[in-house]
Amino acid sequence: MSAPNTSRSHPTFFILVGIPGMEKSHTWISIPVCMMYCAALLGNLVLLVTVAKERSLQEPMYIFLCLLAVCDLLLSTATVPKILGVLQSLSTQISFSGCLAQMFSIYFIFVVESAILLAMAFDWHIAICKPLQYTAVLTHSVMGKVVMAALIRSFCIMLPAIFLLKRLPYCGHNVMPHTYCEHIGVGRLACTDISINIWYGVAAGFLSAGLDVISIAVSCVLILRCLWGLPSPRTSPRALHTCGSHLCVITMFYTPAFFSFLAHRFSQHVPQHILISFANLYIVVLPMLNPIVYGVRTKQIREHVAHLLRLRGLSGRT
Repeated sequence: MSAPNTSRSHPTFFILVGIPGMEKSHTWISIPVCMMYCAALLGNLVLLVTVAKERSLQEPMYIFLCLLAVCDLLLSTATVPKILGVLQSLSTQISFSGCLAQMFSIYFIFVVESAILLAMAFDWHIAICKPLQYTAVLTHSVMGKVVMAALIRSFCIMLPAIFLLKRLPYCGHNVMPHTYCEHIGVGRLACTDISINIWYGVAAGFLSAGLDVISIAVSCVLILRCLWGLPSPRTSPRALHTCGSHLCVITMFYTPAFFSFLAHRFSQHVPQHILISFANLYIVVLPMLNPIVYGVRTKQIREHVAHLLRLRGLSGRT
């Protein structure tokens, strides 16, 4: 009687080993990761409360900022607690289904956040180049449709990744050199060719973040052309300052993501600990930096946060 074929069975769980080559430093690395996670939670919650309490901030631009904050909170909460468990060697195992769910959550939120950044670029373009049409174009109905389209697009793009990973044989391989589950990291554990997974990842990246970056770049060019033709010399620096914070966030969002995306698929010469460190940047660092960038560079948010803090201080004294 032939032995049962178990090569195509999925592993019960994966073992996340953290950052290869830096195991002795995991405990020390977990300290700044925990601090950044706490800062991300505090900063994004403060941003949400500020916009919710101040009616003057309930405009499309600030609503998009709130959506960005919600994405950052979800992204951090879906990954950082597990990352801390891995770095502290408290919980290095994750079930196969849990791993796929975490992977789907990460990429789903990433694609939604990319769509929000694109919507914000469209918001800047209308506000700067067609200010008289701003309230007529960016209505609550339009914003609702934009958000729904972003959610549907992200779901449709990322759902096939689950089935592409479930179809692979893993031959008992379940040790993953990473701090969390990501598509190619899981795929490389398979004992078969994963070319379809690699090219699917390329196509998914281009159809989501790639097209978004191109559209944002076009929007920025149109904004610069519009600013060049403005009659008031005082308007251009003010508008450029408003766009500055958005451009900082866009740069921070896409740079580590694209580096990690391309290096994981096409580079065999980048050390693994560098790849995994960059993969963690937009998981750990960006959710902390986004509210700081917008809070510091956006005058309206900065003033309202200061006002809320003063009210808190006065109520605490009474």
